[in-house]
Amino acid sequence: MLKPAAPKRIAIIGGGPSALFVYKRIIESGSSDMSVDIFERAARLGAGMPYSEEGAGLEHITNVSSNEIPMLVTSLEEWLRSLSDEHLARMSIERRTVGEFQVVPRLVFGEYLNAQFSMLKRQAEAAGLTTTVHLSTPVTDLKDSQASNTVWVMVGNMQRIEFDTVIIATGHNWPRTNEGQIPDFFDSPYPPSKLAVSFNRPIALRGSSLTAIDAVRTLARQHGEFVENGDGFLRFRKNVNAQEFQIVMHSRSGLLPCVRFPLEDPHLSKRSLMSDEELKRHIDANQGFLSLDFIFERDFKDTFRQKQPEFYERIRNMNVEEFVSYTMEGRKNQDPFLLLKKEYLEATKSSPQRDSLYWKEMLAILSFAMNYPAKHLSGEDMIRLQRVLMPLISVVIAFTPLPSCLELLALHDSGILHRVDVGPESRVEPQKTGGVIYHFTDTAGIRRQKRYPTYVDCVGQPHLTIDQFPFRSLVQDGTVIPARLRFRSKPENIGLDSAEGGEVSLENDHAYLKVPGVAIDDSFRVVDMGGNANPRIFLMAVPYIGGYNPDYSGLDFCAEASRKIVGSMQG
Repeated sequence: MLKPAAPKRIAIIGGGPSALFVYKRIIESGSSDMSVDIFERAARLGAGMPYSEEGAGLEHITNVSSNEIPMLVTSLEEWLRSLSDEHLARMSIERRTVGEFQVVPRLVFGEYLNAQFSMLKRQAEAAGLTTTVHLSTPVTDLKDSQASNTVWVMVGNMQRIEFDTVIIATGHNWPRTNEGQIPDFFDSPYPPSKLAVSFNRPIALRGSSLTAIDAVRTLARQHGEFVENGDGFLRFRKNVNAQEFQIVMHSRSGLLPCVRFPLEDPHLSKRSLMSDEELKRHIDANQGFLSLDFIFERDFKDTFRQKQPEFYERIRNMNVEEFVSYTMEGRKNQDPFLLLKKEYLEATKSSPQRDSLYWKEMLAILSFAMNYPAKHLSGEDMIRLQRVLMPLISVVIAFTPLPSCLELLALHDSGILHRVDVGPESRVEPQKTGGVIYHFTDTAGIRRQKRYPTYVDCVGQPHLTIDQFPFRSLVQDGTVIPARLRFRSKPENIGLDSAEGGEVSLENDHAYLKVPGVAIDDSFRVVDMGGNANPRIFLMAVPYIGGYNPDYSGLDFCAEASRKIVGSMQG
């Protein structure tokens, strides 16, 4: 009599939103001959960094509403309605406000994700799928064994556990450089509790993204309060002991993120416009490369032919560079706070002008659709993407929540919040006595330097290098390698200038551009030096795949990446 095959042992490293969607896909696969172990360094599942106290305070809200969240077990709206009035009151939510378009505090959203994990565990149990959760259990290393076709998960200094498949879903990571060594120098605004003190002095922020807005909201509450203006807007009233308080955003683009608006189709994952088969045919016919111009035409411009013919006629002959210049110049010619107010008023209309919003929605969809096959771009096109298109995408699809808009406008109108355009060549010089000297060239071309006693880096999640990859055994034995892209041009035509200062290497008569993070394939399997995809190890931790996935769209990224990973696991 044949002995039954042992269940396939799967380890998910991390227990945040990415792990949640992977776990959901595994349960939905219908396979019961598996066991799942989830390793989470925090004390609970679901919230990860963005939706826990590591990344949010009571003042921080989500920039997605219930109808925009990929389906888990229950919707956010359903979950909120299931809670008691007392529970809702503890969250500062009134039952009458609960609806599909509601946005909630990020800490509340973390509770929702935790509840979804609990529901999924019950589903797994009913389906005969064994789940073991290891809370407060950081994984210190991973070791791949080709001989046994397994992966060792190291916990602490002694314990190691063997698995058939490991999915790395460790989430966000902001490495510390000067924080803790330079007084009043913060490498990120997270956790926000470290900024929840009264500084009563000018504070420099690097960046003007949603990360910077997180810092602004925390700092403002330590130095005053927002009060109703009576006209639908707010004003800010300083504390008596905070008269020197100022916030200065230093922006490379000189722009603020666009205002959050209602999407016509809120689920970007349903709108990947080209199929995998179409993309493969194009890449095969294009010497193994994905053309940035091709995907810009097909997944962006062509979508306007029927829905927005007038807009299409304006842009039909524009390439990527011309479209970005046309769009960015239109924004740069307006005061960013006046533009913020204008877009806020437009977004709060009962029937927003779709003509002014549709192209932004389609740009978000382009970003989503382009993210996964970006590893097939040539080195030249990746440079174009990073230098030209990504700055526009980062501004347009950031989607500033409406309550954040009101607070930014109130702080600016009160003379507290300022923005400085510092351009791409700016730099920060840490000071041993505390804070920084900010070096930049102003819009008139004059070089300037400004001393700030307090500095917060707010550029968002950095794309980390392989040297910062946490599981060092995988690096040392060559299981993971640095990500790189081949140039289409001949090596003699490639120089460091064309690579924007990036590292260029030569191999077998080809030139390669080194990009951040480690190499993965289309199924998120790590790839070795021989180009072989590892069937045992999947990587969806966004800080370490930024070179091949230059933009990731929050929960939509989690939903789509998990689909590809579990689909690959099933063969």
